[in-house]
Amino acid sequence: MSDRLLSRWNGNATGMLAAPLVFGLLVAVGCGTTRTTNTARTATEQLLISDAIDRAVQQIDFTPLAGQSVYVEEARLAEVVDKSYLIGSMRQHMLASGCVLKTRRDEADYIIEPRAGAVGTDNHDLLFGIPATNVPQIAVTATLPAAIPEIAFAKRRNQRGVAKLAVFAYLRETGEPVWQSGIVANESTANDIWLFGAGPFNRGTIYDGTRLAGKSLLVDHDDDGFPDPPAHVASMSDAALFPKGMHHAAPPTEGVVQASATEPAAEAAEPQQVGAGDDAQAATRLPAGNAAALPPPAVAK
Repeated sequence: MSDRLLSRWNGNATGMLAAPLVFGLLVAVGCGTTRTTNTARTATEQLLISDAIDRAVQQIDFTPLAGQSVYVEEARLAEVVDKSYLIGSMRQHMLASGCVLKTRRDEADYIIEPRAGAVGTDNHDLLFGIPATNVPQIAVTATLPAAIPEIAFAKRRNQRGVAKLAVFAYLRETGEPVWQSGIVANESTANDIWLFGAGPFNRGTIYDGTRLAGKSLLVDHDDDGFPDPPAHVASMSDAALFPKGMHHAAPPTEGVVQASATEPAAEAAEPQQVGAGDDAQAATRLPAGNAAALPPPAVAK
């Protein structure tokens, strides 16, 4: 009789201990849903285009127009991809070069017209392995899967952004030519590599060093190839502070005679040919900082 009572007590005790455990498991079990969205254009595409624009704009030397009032004519960029970013980058570089920007055409002495020959991206894929294949579904192969997934031993995807730009300036009142930049072009890169299924290993101008699936592996401290700005001009990729009257602080180019308000320059410097041979893309420009060599703004009578 005592054994039967002891067995019943043990069973009740086990049930009392199991009940809280089952209740705790039921409370701990749960589920949640996270909603994610993506933009119509990938971040990589936007980075490639903006980086290519920055690199191309940095190559343009606006210092011949330093100290002059200019107006940027945007009509030629109406259908360009990321037009707003391109114009903003160009205006920033003009300010860093010492130009005085005007918001109204009739307030400026000189009109600057930029144009874009190309602003866009392309890509190239390379695969060592078996590409994804669709299997025709017929009676003989009805038991096989509808598609065979990709089997890659090594895989590479190269993407690049390209920007080709040109700028010229003329007198607002008379339409006389003043300056042209010549053709400038630059590109940005994004390279993704997979090895035996591991990856992607990311590398390119839009990344800071080498990454694995978006996480930094190695930071490169070498020069990333960003074009050097002209003398006395801040790089577009670096922070800078512009004190009032910054363009007056730059020393004049050696051998250039500056004109004063009452006394004209003794001799205007000859235009310098940039480039070699008969390269059609070479730019003819005035010496940097020689504002006196520019045609004088027409005075309205």
